[in-house]
Amino acid sequence: MNPLLDFSGLPRFAEIKPEHVAPAIEKLLAGNRALIARLLADTASPTWQNFVVPMEDAHERLSRAWGPVGHLNSVMNSPELREAYNTTLPVLTQYYAELGQNIDLFNKFKRLRNSDEFACLSATRKQIIENELRDFRLGGAELPEDQKARYLKIQERLSELSSRFSDNLLDSTNDFSLVMQNESELGGLPEDVLQTAQEAAKAANKTGWLFTLKAPSYMPVMQFADNRDLREKLYRAYSTRASEFGEDKWDNTPLMDEIVALRGEEARLLGFANFGELSLAAKMAETPQQVATFMRELAQRARPFAEKDLAEVREFARKELGLEALHSWDFAYASEKLREQRYAFSEQEVKQYFPEDAVLAGFSKLVATLYGLYITASSAPVWHDSVRFFDIRDEQDALIGQFYLDLYARNSKRGGAWMDDVVSRRRLASGTIQTPVAYINCNFSAPVGGKPAVFSHDEVITLFHECGHGLHHLLTEVEDLGVSGIRGVEWDAVELPSQFMENYCWEWDVLLDMTRHIESGEPLPRALFDKMLAAKNFQSGLQSLRQIEFSLFDMLMHSDFEAGGGKTILQLLDAVRAEVAVLVPPEFNRFPNSFAHIFAGGYAAGYYSYKWAEVLSADAYSLFEEHGVLNPDVGARFRAEILAVGGSRPAMQSFAAFRGREPSMEALLRHNGLTETA
Repeated sequence: MNPLLDFSGLPRFAEIKPEHVAPAIEKLLAGNRALIARLLADTASPTWQNFVVPMEDAHERLSRAWGPVGHLNSVMNSPELREAYNTTLPVLTQYYAELGQNIDLFNKFKRLRNSDEFACLSATRKQIIENELRDFRLGGAELPEDQKARYLKIQERLSELSSRFSDNLLDSTNDFSLVMQNESELGGLPEDVLQTAQEAAKAANKTGWLFTLKAPSYMPVMQFADNRDLREKLYRAYSTRASEFGEDKWDNTPLMDEIVALRGEEARLLGFANFGELSLAAKMAETPQQVATFMRELAQRARPFAEKDLAEVREFARKELGLEALHSWDFAYASEKLREQRYAFSEQEVKQYFPEDAVLAGFSKLVATLYGLYITASSAPVWHDSVRFFDIRDEQDALIGQFYLDLYARNSKRGGAWMDDVVSRRRLASGTIQTPVAYINCNFSAPVGGKPAVFSHDEVITLFHECGHGLHHLLTEVEDLGVSGIRGVEWDAVELPSQFMENYCWEWDVLLDMTRHIESGEPLPRALFDKMLAAKNFQSGLQSLRQIEFSLFDMLMHSDFEAGGGKTILQLLDAVRAEVAVLVPPEFNRFPNSFAHIFAGGYAAGYYSYKWAEVLSADAYSLFEEHGVLNPDVGARFRAEILAVGGSRPAMQSFAAFRGREPSMEALLRHNGLTETA
């Protein structure tokens, strides 16, 4: 049997082969098309049970077949799988685009919306139907036939371009490696980084130390390597990935122009002035201008702090490091040295206190404290021998959710960290509840030399962020698929639970339970924690402006920019930097060419949502600060009003139900040290 067509349990990863992909998807699509034809031919009045449920079942099967394919393409990429994925993707894209344009289906949903039954449905089911009607309008259901055909072509091309963007970035990242033969040129690099580089060289049948552009290799070089030439080489390679400075076949520049132009055309077809407006039609923010104003206001608040941050590191680099000009490849290095001098600790010192097992145990204890839930190791088929699987159970030992944890970087895995859903919670026809399951993926350094993996504090924060997304998906109590877990949650609110969890990485009572020195076994000393806390907002002005720069660039590119209209995407970014940035990278930097969030992810005209949701998450956390950050009563309220409701009601309603009012920016500014009294 084709393993992609087995929905009786978890994906059978070891058995999934590239040749299974097309037959499975073709079979499901044929079945779905036949089902839709039957539903449309049925003259009975549409009801939830005879109309919505059969489609929900069919589309869940399709997403559960395609989900593991997309996941494996991201974490175990191979030429054969990539070809199967890229061949099948347009077929799926066309199906969903056709579905969104089906005027007869749209009309049937409208009949259900206007029926007597609608008034008797739960608020959750009403929300699903309203979302469907909105999505039909945004999917072009009301377009004339010739425009529908063009809309379909645009969707197919956009999905092809986004996939190619991602492939080009992975290939150009993997293509670079630098072997160093002389250990004297590697001064400043931590022992575990050197050991990893030596093992990488051995694995490539080379002698010496091999460095790549993968984060666990690249970041420590930028932060710790005394060798300025080495830092510059890696910075140039990293900041010009997938650009005209490398192989033509991997240059993302023409792809970006076409993606932006097609998104603009799609928006205009649907009656929007630009793609920014189209993107916001299903989000909390209302207009591109509102987002730009929000970003500019934040920039104004952060700028004085950013200017101070930059002046300090420049002065330090000049006086202490003899660097008259502070280049982009010097910045992380000089900043780390300044941090070490000012706060008398190094990131590397802190890292020794965060072995993987202690971090995971600490996270589990936090979940037990806040929500009365228990995380235990479990087993399931996995795609790589380093992947683990866990259950989440309540105090009665009932299974609440499950998740896969894939923590380490490898060549077959795309960069970054992300959560994705495997199975969503819903009530089945049998009356039983389907257990939700999530993927949690990171790109940390694997264990070396027989010791456990150790994480930097930043990596711990990343892990908690992704686990926050995971809890949002897994702790839902919604029983209808369309708004279960993260489904149906406005994109600019989806980061609330993830950013909320980051706060706990700064709480002493939490860190006590998740630290153990890799050699001595001692927990993190209070004195070192106090130094970390003092340094928490080190350069937060610069970090805030960086996020604002990316967010404003994204929104302006999708609302106030014409691809091919005389100004390039890079020139637009330069203009944004001139307005909000204080630290400007060199002319050769090609950041947009690797900005996968907006060109190959779901963040187009939505990158601002990180900052938008940070206002929500900081304000939500401030209620814990008022009543005790480990207060289980406030935890139960957060679970009930934010995590449990999924997308069953507007995010602003959920926030107000938890916080008792609308959000305020003050907690975010205070947490980031962007107030005079902070």
